[in-house]
Amino acid sequence: MYYDALKTFVTLAEIKNFTKTAENLRMSQPSVSLHIKNLEKEFQTTLFLRSPKFLQITPTGEILYDRAKRMITLYEQTRQDILEHQNSIKGELKIGASFTIGEYILPSLLLDLQTEYPELELQVLIGNTEEIIQSVRMHQVDIGLIEGQTNEKELSVHPFMQDELFIVSSKNHELASKEEVTFSDLQNQPWVTREVGSGTREFLNHVIRTNGLKVKSLLTISSNQGIKETLINGMGLSFLSQSVIERDVQNQNLSIIKMKNQSFTRTLSYIYSPVIEDKKIVKTFISALQEKWPNEKQKRN
Repeated sequence: MYYDALKTFVTLAEIKNFTKTAENLRMSQPSVSLHIKNLEKEFQTTLFLRSPKFLQITPTGEILYDRAKRMITLYEQTRQDILEHQNSIKGELKIGASFTIGEYILPSLLLDLQTEYPELELQVLIGNTEEIIQSVRMHQVDIGLIEGQTNEKELSVHPFMQDELFIVSSKNHELASKEEVTFSDLQNQPWVTREVGSGTREFLNHVIRTNGLKVKSLLTISSNQGIKETLINGMGLSFLSQSVIERDVQNQNLSIIKMKNQSFTRTLSYIYSPVIEDKKIVKTFISALQEKWPNEKQKRN
């Protein structure tokens, strides 16, 4: 491949001076002369007319100049295309996600990623927060998305969005028709909740403890959909993310119990083991996550 020689030739044809061409290309003047000599030998022609006072390109040199510029452009574009192909985002990315995130928040991001990086193979493991933390710690997934807290010192934890939770019931529940409800109205109510290890269950336990609520009964179901179906059939109250109940509230299958001067917000986080933080596809996923939900990043900055 005569790429270097062709580049030298094009530069010399434009500058018309061996010394300045050598300086421009950061090479020696004898190397410039050798490149031109090799091209003249290859094409069996004289490319330049030389004299102590001037350097003039020949008619055959003009032909090569035009073609050489196109060849150089094509070469550099091909090289760039190959580099981009080799560095394209492809391979297998294993994502762990807690139920609320995996079932209601993550899907839209997965669609964006699949559209932008069709060669990226995505696998999603859904479990409760504690299960996802363990999956990340054991390197069963590359990155985890959780709604609860973790004190795992081996993992890197970063918030990516705020999630609002609501107390919900069937539309026929006695509290659903009230304009505002206080914690005293929540005393001795039956609750339907997620299993131990779930971030949602952890948050509900915190609300019950800090507000001294007495629970009439507690039904545990390890499925958001199962909880919603139980509520729709008239069983008690539950505490669920806005993303989980949004469609059901719009369709009037569930009602939000409006609390007086009270809101419930938690932070959703992504976690990973520091040993894989330089993995390209993990970085790509994190960038997409931050771009999809930029508010938390902006707040920290």
